[in-house]
Amino acid sequence: QVQLVESGGGLEQAGGSLRLSCEASGTFSMSGRTFSTYAMAWFRQTPGKNREFVAAVSWSGNSVEYLEDVKGRFTISREKDKNTVYLQMNSLKPEDTAVYYCAAGLQAKRRVEHYQYWGQGTQVTVSS
Repeated sequence: QVQLVESGGGLEQAGGSLRLSCEASGTFSMSGRTFSTYAMAWFRQTPGKNREFVAAVSWSGNSVEYLEDVKGRFTISREKDKNTVYLQMNSLKPEDTAVYYCAAGLQAKRRVEHYQYWGQGTQVTVSS
């Protein structure tokens, strides 16, 4: 079974930084594909709202996409030898407060339905 486990969330003041990590384990499909062949992404969700795309990185790590509002503040990266993807979040704003989810899919897209595997989420709270 596939597991995506997020960590690194917490409470931070506006202007501060947090680094989220997502460690993947298991076999991703019946074909036996591994973490290194999947695109990875971060989404976030607040109560009563749909899950929102934040950032994605291709399987190679050469292509990244960001939500416009986080460009220049957040950086997504991956370490294939550690089966881990990161989200470095700088210059945090209160509106970044949400549960952040890690996801794995075949392509680095912005829509929830493009991702087949999800973590359980980690809470990020930014105080003003």
